Amino acid sequence: MKKTVVCIMMCLLFTGMVFAQQKDLQPLVTIKLNKTESITVKDLKNRCEMYKIQYGLASFTTEQKLEVLDILINEKLILQAAAKAGMALTDTQVNELFLSTLAQQVGQIISEADFAEEVRKQMGISLDEFFMKQAGVTTAEYKTFLKNQYLMQQYVLSLKQDEIASIAATDAEIRSYYDLNRSSLAQNDIIKMFLVVVEKDKGRAFADSLYNGYKNGTESADSLRARGQTGTAGFQAGDMYVSKSNTAAQQLGIDYNALLQLFANEDGFISTVTETANDFQFYQIICHYDAKLLSLSDVVTPDSTTTVYEYIRSALTQQKQSEYFTTATKDVTDSLRTPSNYQMLKKDAALTSLLEGW
Repeated sequence: MKKTVVCIMMCLLFTGMVFAQQKDLQPLVTIKLNKTESITVKDLKNRCEMYKIQYGLASFTTEQKLEVLDILINEKLILQAAAKAGMALTDTQVNELFLSTLAQQVGQIISEADFAEEVRKQMGISLDEFFMKQAGVTTAEYKTFLKNQYLMQQYVLSLKQDEIASIAATDAEIRSYYDLNRSSLAQNDIIKMFLVVVEKDKGRAFADSLYNGYKNGTESADSLRARGQTGTAGFQAGDMYVSKSNTAAQQLGIDYNALLQLFANEDGFISTVTETANDFQFYQIICHYDAKLLSLSDVVTPDSTTTVYEYIRSALTQQKQSEYFTTATKDVTDSLRTPSNYQMLKKDAALTSLLEGW
């Protein structure tokens, strides 16, 4: 008898699992602009889970689930329209897009293998686990997401490029922004320094030879910059601007008092070679720039050719173009949402009831 009850319970559990799987596979929408493609309950659940992780949400209301479904419909329509127009990305281009995104996140060019190794060292997890934790998708799914976002953007741009290009911030908008934000448009005390960083495995003797050559004039800053850019020299050299702030001190890995001592050095001062946990370093102070409020005609940063006026114009123009792009995307999707391009298989009360069930 006991064995029979266990068998019945197992059958009921298995039946429940099958029913849940069948429910997840139910198609909600059919997209048929370029090919027949369905959006299932599982697709919607997956996207909601992705948004939960990315935006720190606990759950979705039925109304929010409907909004996410609308997003999926719009994406599928634009992607099929882009494919019909001949737009596509090769695997190589997708990987380049992925690496470009990684570079923006870490602030430097990095390979997928090196990024995975850094994730393993710092977090003790794999790259797939990292993206699941950060975005709710695997590495491959994240690459697909990037590819789709890029193709959708390019398709909308292909239709609205002239309109977007014609949008620009006006002189009145630029001056109004400056007047409202004048107090925050300030330059802190800054020093420009020439920094040489030598890889640890090259050894102290190699670092000393570069230092001695630079100090006695047999090595110039230009020659060190050129040699350091080859990627095989074992060191890097270049100019660096340091602001007198706690943030700058943290980025340099020193306390604020050490930063003040750095600023106390006069122009032309050359440090000794110092050893850190990861490398050997030496530097020369090139120039000091005093703190000041910036006018519209001032350059944004020392030695830059971009004025505050030009910087504000660029930022406001990008903002206006971004706002218009959102409107343009809606115009494009509205034009694609026709009965011949897609069909709702679940709608009204039936759709609401289905979405309320999870």
